[in-house]
Amino acid sequence: MEFFKNIGKIAYEGKNSTNPLAFKYYNPDEVIDGKTMREHLKFALSWWHTMGGDGTDMFGCGTTDKTWGKCDVTERAMAKVDAAFEIMQKLSIDYFCFHDRDLSPEYGSLAETNAKLDAVTDYIKAKQDETGLKCLWGTAKCFDHPRFMHGAGTSPSADVFAFSAAQIKKALESTVKLGGNGYVFWGGREGYETLLNTNMGLELDNMARLMKMAVEYGRSIGFTGDFYIEPKPKEPTKHQYDFDTATVLGFLRKYGLDKDFKMNIEANHATLAQHTFQHELCVARTNGAFGSIDANQGDPLLGWDTDQFPTNIYDTTMCMYEVIKAGGFTNGGLNFDAKARRGSFTPEDIFYSYIAGMDAFALGFKAAQKLIADGRIDKFIADRYASWNTGIGADIIAGKADMAALEKYALEKGEVTASLSSGRQEMLESIVNNVLFTL
Repeated sequence: MEFFKNIGKIAYEGKNSTNPLAFKYYNPDEVIDGKTMREHLKFALSWWHTMGGDGTDMFGCGTTDKTWGKCDVTERAMAKVDAAFEIMQKLSIDYFCFHDRDLSPEYGSLAETNAKLDAVTDYIKAKQDETGLKCLWGTAKCFDHPRFMHGAGTSPSADVFAFSAAQIKKALESTVKLGGNGYVFWGGREGYETLLNTNMGLELDNMARLMKMAVEYGRSIGFTGDFYIEPKPKEPTKHQYDFDTATVLGFLRKYGLDKDFKMNIEANHATLAQHTFQHELCVARTNGAFGSIDANQGDPLLGWDTDQFPTNIYDTTMCMYEVIKAGGFTNGGLNFDAKARRGSFTPEDIFYSYIAGMDAFALGFKAAQKLIADGRIDKFIADRYASWNTGIGADIIAGKADMAALEKYALEKGEVTASLSSGRQEMLESIVNNVLFTL
């Protein structure tokens, strides 16, 4: 069955095209530095928003029909597979990401739920073998059911912890079955509303225990990819333990998990943590923890996760600047954890949204490449820190200078104002504009 009969395969028509169902900047087969653009960007479809998100929000019911022509939930799960693969093939998207309950809903018992999930993943595997499309990463949806009202790995109930472990075990098995090279932990309710009822130390210890169990089990069944944590500061829980990249790094290092986990950075989560998208990516990169990206954007006028499709070219440029500096993607990619606006409710809007996001990242990728090739920013930074290459700076880095030696140097040197240089932020921002608008 074809779900989008009026939409053919989306073609690249170039920047002068006015066809809304065509790529203006994303040419999947264009070769850049020995790899095609689709290999550089590794776009992924998010199963939850694209296949299940119907526009429901806290103030209103859904506006989009995401039943895929099926009233029965089991039949609908299979229809979603057919529709998802049609969308990916028509948009030249090579990957998808999933929560277990996005693929197949929860039934009366865990055993029945697992069996129904197996049937869906069997069907997906057959479609993968037929089309060559791949799983980027999987995860377990341990946050929406009432049992998770106080968390999953951080729940005060040991029974909930055990159920969470069982669900994650199955999600890991499904990820391996579908060839996923990533498994994500997002702490949907791993945090607290008030410390008056919270044993923070026990909760953090237990979260680490669960992650260690997941790593050990995943490796035992042949998972060779990356484990990720996706930082987010709040929503739905007021204070989440995975607040931002720096917080997560501290957690991983405390519990000896830093060799096993990398970051899945989401743009909108960076906004909620009062950081820029580039900041979170740079912290991950400079700490050797860059892994994958949830590509979206938030609205600075709103204090919640709006999950909009990314269209801000400055953000996509500086994102890809960090990705290139990190050496590009390995197991990770650009997953569109994004949804069409509630008022964009037609089937065509799925395609318009993905085209907008994919074009924005294609532009950002090319702009970031040009920014690096231009060299002015890198040279400015190198010159700004040149004092660390010779003299006292080199001695400090080499460990040859102690506090007494530095005091002696400072006393002999006198005032240091003359050695300071301008940060020239405005000039550097002008260089970025010069590069972006001469593509």
